[in-house]
Amino acid sequence: MSTQHTYRVIVRGTWEGLTDVARERLLAEVEQHGLAAMQFSEEGSLTYDRVLKHFSFRYVVVSDAEDGEEMAGAIAEDRVETELRARGYGHGELRSTATDMDTMKINYKGRRTSGTV
Repeated sequence: MSTQHTYRVIVRGTWEGLTDVARERLLAEVEQHGLAAMQFSEEGSLTYDRVLKHFSFRYVVVSDAEDGEEMAGAIAEDRVETELRARGYGHGELRSTATDMDTMKINYKGRRTSGTV
């Protein structure tokens, strides 16, 4: 069995071909999808603003480590496409960036060991 890693994935895209009904629905919910809504979760977190030009989703994806960040990005993009299709929202090309949380180096700058002045 392969080792599982946890990835944080951001999927970005642009709205395209939105119907008037879709625009009205997005604008009615815009306050729920602003900067304060940005969080990584398995269900995904959608953020956008009133301009309705760009959007992003944030996901936590657990995947085989040997498949890497590329697979985690593909999984998240598939989730976005499924979600947007279900809501009836048109979009352009999707781009994703993934971070492997299990291999991420944590830099503790500014911390001093005891006895150091």
